[in-house]
Amino acid sequence: MTDLDLTITRVFDAPRELVFEVWTNPDQLAKWFGPTGFTAEACTVKLAEGGQWRACIRNSAEGVERWVGGVYHEIDRPARLAFSFAWEEPKGTPGHDTLVTITFDDRDGKTEMTFHQAIFESVEDRDGHQDGWRSTFDDLNACLATLTNRGDNT
Repeated sequence: MTDLDLTITRVFDAPRELVFEVWTNPDQLAKWFGPTGFTAEACTVKLAEGGQWRACIRNSAEGVERWVGGVYHEIDRPARLAFSFAWEEPKGTPGHDTLVTITFDDRDGKTEMTFHQAIFESVEDRDGHQDGWRSTFDDLNACLATLTNRGDNT
């Protein structure tokens, strides 16, 4: 670990199979992906090692649209997920690439998710992502609460 790494641990009141599913199902991902003020306008997922993922998040009030994507490096359902993460530059080329690794541990029917992203280009970039991911995980928590209250596990 360096000061250019980010680790966030969060416990969700949902089974890890469901938490893994909402990370990998594009319809579910679109319901929560993006920091506060943003909505996921498009999500595509090819869930296979070497498969690509891509999402567009938009803040209509500020007129901001950002595309992000990457490649899946490891898929161990429902325990672990690793993928690259790069914001797209204005011309559509990938920007700085980081590696996201997520572990999902069962905690008596709840899920402890450990999210790790590295290596950032600067501490400021890491801190911006930390703020964004924390608010994104608030939305993920709300999405999971909706799914578990309905009994809908997909």
